[in-house]
Amino acid sequence: MFKNHPKGLYALALANTGERFGYYTMLAIFTLFLQAKFGLSSIATGQIFGGFLAAVYFLPLLGGLIADKWWGYGKTVTVGIVVMFLGYVLLAVPGLNMAVLVVALFVIALGTGFFKGNLQVMVGNLYDESRYSNRRDSGFSLFYMAINIGAMFAPTAATKVTDFFMGKAGLFYNPKIPALAHQLLDGSITSKGSSELAGLALAQGAGFTDLAGFSRLYIDRLSEAYNYGFGVACVSLVVSMVIYLSTRRLYKHADNNAKQLAAKPVAGAAADVELTPKQTKDRIVALGLVFAVVIFFWMSFHQNGSTMTWFARDYTVGVIQGWSRIGFDVLNLALIVVGIYALFSIFQSETKKTKVISSAVLAASVAVLVIKYLAMDENIPITPPIFQQFNPFFVVALTPVSMAIFAYLSKRNKEPSTPRKIGMGMFVAAAGFAILAVASFGLKSPAGFKSIGGVSDILIDPNWLIGTYLTLTFAELLLSPMGISFVSKVAPPKLKGLMMGGWFAATAIGNYLTSVIAAIWESKIPLWGVWGVLIVCCLLSALFIFSIMKRLEKVAK
Repeated sequence: MFKNHPKGLYALALANTGERFGYYTMLAIFTLFLQAKFGLSSIATGQIFGGFLAAVYFLPLLGGLIADKWWGYGKTVTVGIVVMFLGYVLLAVPGLNMAVLVVALFVIALGTGFFKGNLQVMVGNLYDESRYSNRRDSGFSLFYMAINIGAMFAPTAATKVTDFFMGKAGLFYNPKIPALAHQLLDGSITSKGSSELAGLALAQGAGFTDLAGFSRLYIDRLSEAYNYGFGVACVSLVVSMVIYLSTRRLYKHADNNAKQLAAKPVAGAAADVELTPKQTKDRIVALGLVFAVVIFFWMSFHQNGSTMTWFARDYTVGVIQGWSRIGFDVLNLALIVVGIYALFSIFQSETKKTKVISSAVLAASVAVLVIKYLAMDENIPITPPIFQQFNPFFVVALTPVSMAIFAYLSKRNKEPSTPRKIGMGMFVAAAGFAILAVASFGLKSPAGFKSIGGVSDILIDPNWLIGTYLTLTFAELLLSPMGISFVSKVAPPKLKGLMMGGWFAATAIGNYLTSVIAAIWESKIPLWGVWGVLIVCCLLSALFIFSIMKRLEKVAK
């Protein structure tokens, strides 16, 4: 699985892991911060969240254009890391107002625009060498796996930092308090809400009898705790920069834009085919059609930071029991990943020594996992952000499985084309939201209880949400790394950075459209109907891409 890939892949993947760890730490608590700090409605929160994600994924279009025309990919990536760092510093300052928040988000998005797409162009350039060209899809799968290693630990980091600083203030997190506290302070609270807030305040400490004073204190301390959680991204970016600069020799040959390649071709690289104007147009049109499809995938998938987090907060039991407790400790998830990779190594290793070592690692990881599980409490409290660790965990754990399946099919000339994988991913995404739709039957819409600032009176098992994340991960593995690989392969040589930026621009539109679902979250639409909107979008997108499949497969050859 890891053999026969350019060494530069691992250097660039590790640099991206550090950056993504910080980004997803911030994203895990971002919407919760907006509502806790400013008391925003779901509609306003969704607009800010969607607008930020749109900027994060739209600005790679600008970053790709700058890299293609002037700076080259490596320099643009370096500038991006520095700019992102400055944005996260602003976000981590306690007491920031809305104006500073907006500036910080724009700076982070601008830095990401310089960094994200161009780093992935360099990964694609590594596979322009003829000896690596047939491993492009698997290379991007590994790169995508590395992104999710950082993302897997991010929710735990965000939760631990938040809990630590709340504990220093003599408080603990309760999802009901922020909304009730804001309602008390703005005078909109009901008598039932006031009574509930009084009980919650007493649970925090016997001295909290002044509800107005408690509300201001709780909002301030929780907001500051979130600010410090954002600061994790500053540290992770320093690590990312160190990795990126210290390993430059491994990927330096991939750090060239079209003008530089024309002046000094890379040794061993396959010569770029001179495209006719029609071929160039056909490729751009084909990419545009794929971009149109992925808009609706990202609109659906990135509900994880908004409506799916709110679903975890308002509709999901706050305590986990039974075997699934094991998944709410990120170290347990890491042990599972180690065991899976050790198991694959046993079957794929070519030497007896490696098989023995892999067997020992597998046995050790299983033993430690069993010991940790037996020592766990019967009831484990869980917070809304922690659910976001399951998607990256499933990506990391299932990547070798998907690669093995496609390698098996490839040997038999039955592997689906990259566009076909993307279409399959849209069908799977629809199935993921169907799970939530089924779980939501009989539950009130948020409008049914939000008026008193509470949570649903019926709470469901967390495994419904975990199952949704698992299914969406299958969809993501079929679509996201495959889509990036498709862009790097099909994009006209002189427009690689711009076309990779186009991929992210489509992602940006999808991310902004997450606000559409946030806008109907507190409407009178049944909760299952909210997920139904996403199911329909995914199914229509799947049908569309299969209707143009021959055209896409033609340009991919």
